[in-house]
Amino acid sequence: MNQKIKAGIVGATGYTGVELLRLLSTHPNVEVTAITSRSEAGIAIADYFPSLRGIYDLTFQTPDQARLDQCCDVVFFATPNGVAMKEAPALLNQNVRIVDLSADFRIQDIPTWEQWYGMRHASPDIIPQAVYGLSEMNRDAIANARIVANPGCYPTCVSLPLLPLLQQGRLKAHMPLIADCKSGVSGAGRKGNIGSLFCEAGDNFKAYGIGGHRHLPEIKQTIQTLQADIADGFVFTPHLTPMIRGMHATLYLHLEDGCHPEEILREYYRDSPFVDILPAGSTPETRSVRGANLCRISIQQAPQSNLWIALSVIDNLVKGAAGQAIQNMNIMFGFDEQLGLQNAPLLP
Repeated sequence: MNQKIKAGIVGATGYTGVELLRLLSTHPNVEVTAITSRSEAGIAIADYFPSLRGIYDLTFQTPDQARLDQCCDVVFFATPNGVAMKEAPALLNQNVRIVDLSADFRIQDIPTWEQWYGMRHASPDIIPQAVYGLSEMNRDAIANARIVANPGCYPTCVSLPLLPLLQQGRLKAHMPLIADCKSGVSGAGRKGNIGSLFCEAGDNFKAYGIGGHRHLPEIKQTIQTLQADIADGFVFTPHLTPMIRGMHATLYLHLEDGCHPEEILREYYRDSPFVDILPAGSTPETRSVRGANLCRISIQQAPQSNLWIALSVIDNLVKGAAGQAIQNMNIMFGFDEQLGLQNAPLLP
């Protein structure tokens, strides 16, 4: 399919918003026709994001001014939690497709979502039709979706190494499954936050969300769907690292005897252009995926142990957010999955 589609971005002033704009600027089948921001309405993109000077000749508009239902085939929501669920129904009624980068439609169980996000869900009737947008797991469903719930960054980094093993039931039941994860500071967003200040986050390393992180029920939902007896033993600990981009997950796995996990992962992702299974003994680095829609994975057995260690890295703003959103859009519209996402990682 070679048709040109029109895209809008709601809430384009944050890091995921500008990353969507950067990646879509090279997409041959997409024209960005509207960007919205209530706080920055009337300001040119090029003035707000100097990196986009000469690339876009658009200004921020309020959602009402933009008339997204009339000028867009697809709308990306790069908004705080609680926005998309209020605005999605009107767009869906006008046959506009949606990729939501917030958490509004990720969790199928509404009481669980309301417990973790502290608000009533405004569109519970839409949740059953929202497809969870972990591209490598749900390609067929995404292709027919009207609304895709783009996964969080931690769930993407953690779930991709697990998918093939869970689908084959290769994890031992009733054993701990530990995800020890690290994220760059951009994962906290572009809003003002003391913990994100250079003097606070620089030259520092800390765990957070020990009492419960919002991505925990999202990851457990995926695990429960694929191998139900594993989710109760899942432990997730996120850490903040003093880098801008990047996410690293170290997973400690108890696998069934005779399992050859590298072969399983390599076969499962054989036709997945954005998942790279590294040779045995390799250790993926966050800088090897910086700026690209890639997940690099390695797995090896711990010395003198029956425990297996899987390592996974992504750029939290690309494969963990904007890049995967565009990958999902490509699948939804029948485009080549790699369009707009073929840029090489940045080094240094």
